[in-house]
Amino acid sequence: MTWMLLIIVTPSLSQQQKLFKILTLGDSYTIGQSVNEDKRWPVQLVLELEKQHINARVEIIAATGWTTIELEQAIAGSQLNSPYDLVTLLIGVNDQFRGGSIEAYTKNFQRLLQASINYAGNKPSKVIVISIPDYGVTPFAHRYNPKEISRDLDAFNKVNKTLSQKAGVYYVDITPISREAKNNNSLIAFDGLHPSAIMYEQWVDKLLPVVKNVLYKEGF
Repeated sequence: MTWMLLIIVTPSLSQQQKLFKILTLGDSYTIGQSVNEDKRWPVQLVLELEKQHINARVEIIAATGWTTIELEQAIAGSQLNSPYDLVTLLIGVNDQFRGGSIEAYTKNFQRLLQASINYAGNKPSKVIVISIPDYGVTPFAHRYNPKEISRDLDAFNKVNKTLSQKAGVYYVDITPISREAKNNNSLIAFDGLHPSAIMYEQWVDKLLPVVKNVLYKEGF
């Protein structure tokens, strides 16, 4: 059974500081399967922003196992308070895992990307698409075909990158970070599949300059 979790993380806020609203859309990678709540990358991102005196609230709509279709259905059933100052989208690994076609992923991702732009007040410059990590390097993938998984995910990422560029949104490629887990077990959670808190921290390090650039334009 899949499930949706909506998390709101609100740091301390002074009267002089703006509170930015961030919406993160995705699957197990965004909900942080197999790590503590405070180690999920959206939560780590907000905490890192707070260290830099930027106040933000994050809402997470994600669940382990979700495909593009299931994320789209969840969004349709959610009461979201748009516009958001920043929207992130990371989706597609389960489309690949279930044998979905590139053609179907292209159509579904395009709709989700447009929805993300809509939730960002129709401003593509406030949307970040994050590439799909490569689980082909994990112990879990040994029971399948790791090389084929990596090739498939490269193809899926080519789609989401191309569509992101056409739409004028930001694109952050964290796939190379995920592949470092092949030789570094500390980057993999105890389940042998999902990223560890350490890997999520590295994602945040790569995302942070882009996030700050988006929020800077909004005026913090």
